[in-house]
Amino acid sequence: MATVSIYIIFMSKTSEAQIAVSPLKSHIGFWMRFVSNHVSQAFARKLEQSGVTVAEWVVMREMFGENQTSPSSVAGQIGMTRGAITKIVDHLLRKGLVTRRESIGDRRYQEIALTAAGRRLIPALAALADQNDEEFFHPLTRKERETILCLLKKLVQAHGLEKLPTE
Repeated sequence: MATVSIYIIFMSKTSEAQIAVSPLKSHIGFWMRFVSNHVSQAFARKLEQSGVTVAEWVVMREMFGENQTSPSSVAGQIGMTRGAITKIVDHLLRKGLVTRRESIGDRRYQEIALTAAGRRLIPALAALADQNDEEFFHPLTRKERETILCLLKKLVQAHGLEKLPTE
């Protein structure tokens, strides 16, 4: 029995030593996540002053160009579930930033819209998003920013990514 245990320990150590493992920091995904986390966290801190979360900002920004829309439409645009949108809309309702009402023709269908306060808030929040991008990406030239944007959009298209990040 002792011979089997020694053999297993020897083989596991030998196998681990023979397997090449790439360094964590050699992965593009590691660096993308590293930068993304810092950019997102800084933006979330900026939004805290306005009382809006990143997820709420994304929903409100998607609603900004519409007089009214449905939760399912917003869910489809940003790749969230209807349940998630309902929770976010509930929070925005309590904050007085959106309204929700049943459709006149079909009570199962709801219509949501930004309130005047919600519409007034969007430009200020968009300015925070712009400021956040400028703070993080100012070391890059305009051309470098355009290149990164182009490459990221190419990856989104190549992988058929549809869900917008909200956190």
